[in-house]
Amino acid sequence: MDLGLAGRRALVTGAGKGIGRSTALALHAAGARVVAVSRTQADLDSLVHEPFLEVTKEACDRWAGCRSPGCVAGGGPRQARTNQDPTCHRSFDVNLRAVIQVSQIVARGLVARGTPGAIVHVSSQASQRALTNHTVYCSTKGAIDMLTKVMALELGPHKIRVNAVNPTVVMTPMGQVNWSDPQKAKAMLDRIPLGQFAEVEHVVDSILFLLSDRSGMTTGSTLPVDGGFLAA
Repeated sequence: MDLGLAGRRALVTGAGKGIGRSTALALHAAGARVVAVSRTQADLDSLVHEPFLEVTKEACDRWAGCRSPGCVAGGGPRQARTNQDPTCHRSFDVNLRAVIQVSQIVARGLVARGTPGAIVHVSSQASQRALTNHTVYCSTKGAIDMLTKVMALELGPHKIRVNAVNPTVVMTPMGQVNWSDPQKAKAMLDRIPLGQFAEVEHVVDSILFLLSDRSGMTTGSTLPVDGGFLAA
């Protein structure tokens, strides 16, 4: 199915690794003009296609007229309790503050230009289910879900759609390391009706759908990519 992404401009954050990287490559393969943003220059250098560039806030402003932008990814370590240590602050900065800032930059540009568009946030099943030793992670992802709904409400009149994808454990390199313990993995897999973790492509396909006009009447949604975890 042609998603109609060819020729559109897309801004992908967290593009150096994992879901963000695969999303940037998939958008490029679909014919979109992609700006890739990452904290690590070496990761960007490894993206061999010319359209992938590291951008600053000013570049985000210039690209804010994109027709299908804004894939925002985040991650974070497990944290057993809420506290004020640097790890806690960093998790909020990466998982929430950065998402708010980039989304606002993109949205302001779209509104100023009178351009419709779509923004997709990468949330998690952890936004809707409490997971042991994931206090900060669950909290930040829960905030992402509500950010998505509020932005959808505010930006809908401007024909800008805002959605989120909520994956289960995804078999990125980091996911493979974090869930390599069979006992730990079994405890989670037993809660997933399909009995498997998500592959990166499962999440990327959902993101591309939400960025495309094929989802033209979908906004404010949190789309589970979880094998039924949230249905159980």
